[in-house]
Amino acid sequence: MADQTQPWAERTVEVPPQPGVVPPQRDAFQRGVAAVGQPRPSRTPRTEQFPTVEHGDWAAEPAPRRPMSWHLAQARKGGELSAAGALFTFVCWGIWAISGRGNLVAPLLTFVLSLLTAVGLFALARLLGRLILERQFGRVRRSARGAHLVTALFLVGVGVAYLQQTEWVVSAWNWVTGN
Repeated sequence: MADQTQPWAERTVEVPPQPGVVPPQRDAFQRGVAAVGQPRPSRTPRTEQFPTVEHGDWAAEPAPRRPMSWHLAQARKGGELSAAGALFTFVCWGIWAISGRGNLVAPLLTFVLSLLTAVGLFALARLLGRLILERQFGRVRRSARGAHLVTALFLVGVGVAYLQQTEWVVSAWNWVTGN
């Protein structure tokens, strides 16, 4: 018999290559074929590549740096909410501005400042989401829907405020509700 110290599963048989036949690649994935005799990949992350940040008694890997295009794509997800809020505010502003029957420079400046405030609120919501969700809880944000929702609610509130300053809209509302 052959060598008795080696178990039968670890024995290898070398087959000489046949002319005209290409041997299969060892690293290529083949469905239903087990990769026998290859070392298993390590399941623990390599900590020597990235510096770790200590949080109490556990160490976390820093998030990989992502390109600016990825961040912009994430910020666009949920933009329909802000767009709907901006459209509602624009319509309400238009009703208020036309009802004033005066110069449109001051109302236009008011509308632009309202939109700039909404942009600032969106940036603040994104910053808070980054600090709280990503840094404190270690979660990955896949969209900006929360920040867009906060911005849309603000813009709807601004639109309602424009309508509350329009006399005929307030009297029509009071007539409908019976006040």
